[in-house]
Amino acid sequence: MSVNVPNSTRNAFRFVLPPSLGSEQVRDRADKLLAFLQSALGKSVEVSVAASYEALAKDLLSGRADAAWAPPFVCARTEAMGVRVLVRGVRLGMSSYRAALVCRAGARLTMDRLKGTTAAWVDRDAVAGYLLPVAYLKSQGVEPSRTFTAQHFTGSYRGALEEVLAGTADVAGVFCPPASTGLAFSAGVEKVLGGKAADKFELIAYTEEAPNDGVPVAMSVPPSMVRTLETTLLGLGETAEGQDLLKNLFSADRFEPAPRMGYRALYRVALASL
Repeated sequence: MSVNVPNSTRNAFRFVLPPSLGSEQVRDRADKLLAFLQSALGKSVEVSVAASYEALAKDLLSGRADAAWAPPFVCARTEAMGVRVLVRGVRLGMSSYRAALVCRAGARLTMDRLKGTTAAWVDRDAVAGYLLPVAYLKSQGVEPSRTFTAQHFTGSYRGALEEVLAGTADVAGVFCPPASTGLAFSAGVEKVLGGKAADKFELIAYTEEAPNDGVPVAMSVPPSMVRTLETTLLGLGETAEGQDLLKNLFSADRFEPAPRMGYRALYRVALASL
């Protein structure tokens, strides 16, 4: 397994995963992805976990990474710079998701009662774990820098939610299905923490929606390899191995071709962060 361990063999195809998955939880799944891609692409593959979303974007733009499972903000940043997003995830028939701002069960926090609380976010480039909640707060006249006594980044959704449970933070953002699915924030919390974890949280508010995560491919990857990777990802659901990866690593039902410039709604925020 090559998670977070660089390999000097540049002939290997490098696939990078986001830190929001949590390194410990992703190890076994990354092993399975490595084996699957190695067989499908017919060459040596490295799978690693990026140190941050910013590092993930920089690796794609520099060619240090050949492809990645990237959150929408990274897709937007790299797409705006000429990188092609090959495919995107589909969940419950939808190609978008939203965020939920949550607190501990019993805290009874509302938008009007956030003054003086603390927030645990995932990463400055995390759409559901930071950008969507902050954009929503500002749209409601709540300025985070003046409302929260402290804001910090944990690097993963698990880390942010666990800080809320531990009482070291009052609120956090987590991804969840769009309203049209009829599913609540509990789906996102339980995807991260498992079991009946959602019973330990309360909803403060839902945000607007954003496009699902995608797989951007570095501009240095040969067209023939791009086509092979696209065919491989679109066909994941055809085998038991692929279905396991879709469910447990990508949290998706399937992949679909990503529309060209499909993340343009996030461009303004993306370019401002460069």
